[in-house]
Amino acid sequence: MAEKKTHTYVAASTGAASTAKPAKPLGNSAIRRVFAIILWLAAIASEVLGILAVGKKIEIGSLSPLVSLIIFLVVDLIFCVIANFLWKKANHISPASKKNPALFWIYNNLGVIMALICFAPIIIYILTNKQADKKTKIIGTVVAVVALLIAGVTGIDFNPISKEELAAANAQLVGQTVYWTKSGKVYHTSDECSHLNRSEELIYGDVNQAVEANKTRICKTCAKRDSINTDGMLVEDTDEE
Repeated sequence: MAEKKTHTYVAASTGAASTAKPAKPLGNSAIRRVFAIILWLAAIASEVLGILAVGKKIEIGSLSPLVSLIIFLVVDLIFCVIANFLWKKANHISPASKKNPALFWIYNNLGVIMALICFAPIIIYILTNKQADKKTKIIGTVVAVVALLIAGVTGIDFNPISKEELAAANAQLVGQTVYWTKSGKVYHTSDECSHLNRSEELIYGDVNQAVEANKTRICKTCAKRDSINTDGMLVEDTDEE
């Protein structure tokens, strides 16, 4: 298939020609899942090292147990957050089926579950460890709790989609180009949609590319205008760009 080139469209709000560029090729969900799992394991390893540092079982040069703990918590958080984004991206490329509600929930909330695994044990250990001084307990616990909250939030998929919903969208929009913006919530079937009036740059591609970009819902205005049967699809009333 020939690569789509950047083209221009007229932004209704300004009447000026604006840019519409093609989306990146669809990614590989399996590779993303593998890397996510590896990074989660690395995050757990960092958590274990943090526990050992609090228990004074290991030392990093002349650093105090508290400083060592904070370093391991930051590394733990970095690994966990990257893994969360990779997993969510994989879910949008190859989503789980809603036929198994429990598995669907786990797939879309695994980042939150892993955040708990990566931080809850060390928080409990810090609070219950008798060798840790008061300063280490207070500061270490605060840092760990903040890291847990950040990892937990990044692990939530606020725009989940199921295998069935993606299939329904593809069935209705097979071979059709759709448009979206970086900050928007939905994809559109026309670059002249009224909800895109203020957009100076659009991205275009197929439905799968839109969903990978976290645009899981079709614009209700576009669907109504094009008489699209949205049964089984995710629909959004408006899209503020």
